[in-house]
Amino acid sequence: MKTRAECLEEYGSDYFVEKKIEKGELFKVGKGIYSEKKYVPDIAMFVYKYPYVVVTMRSAFYFYGLTDVIPDKCDLATTRDATKIKDERVKQYFISDGFFEEGIETVDYKGYEIRIYNKERMLIELVRYKSKLPFDYYKEIILGYRKLVPSLDMQKIQDYALKSPKSNKVIEIIEMEVL
Repeated sequence: MKTRAECLEEYGSDYFVEKKIEKGELFKVGKGIYSEKKYVPDIAMFVYKYPYVVVTMRSAFYFYGLTDVIPDKCDLATTRDATKIKDERVKQYFISDGFFEEGIETVDYKGYEIRIYNKERMLIELVRYKSKLPFDYYKEIILGYRKLVPSLDMQKIQDYALKSPKSNKVIEIIEMEVL
């Protein structure tokens, strides 16, 4: 993927960028974002366009196979002081600076690198947002986590839980519903 500025630098002018598009050698995949591939997943385009974001919530649960419900929006986490993302296809979560960096990993998604919270961090997020999720959806993901317990890093879960807001409540819910 490339930004408009990168395309202008590579091809020389808007005229040559448009010629590449007409020939089918370049495709506009988002506002100001171009690719040599015709189809680019929205999630990959957003992570490229906003390099400071992290994939979270419904998008991450779907990515990890904890649910078969395809998210209607791309859920992205940013720090509290980040600019609001003005795109109707994005649901933005503002996370406190001290907790934002916990559990970020870079993974391959259909040939594109994306930043996403790991499974352990997503368990913390699931519990934190429990009251804002539909009950059936929440239960489906909890059941998925129960199956994953042997492969999860319990120390990471505990560390993330202790750093999260309302840590005692988070730990209590995880012990009751997952372990």
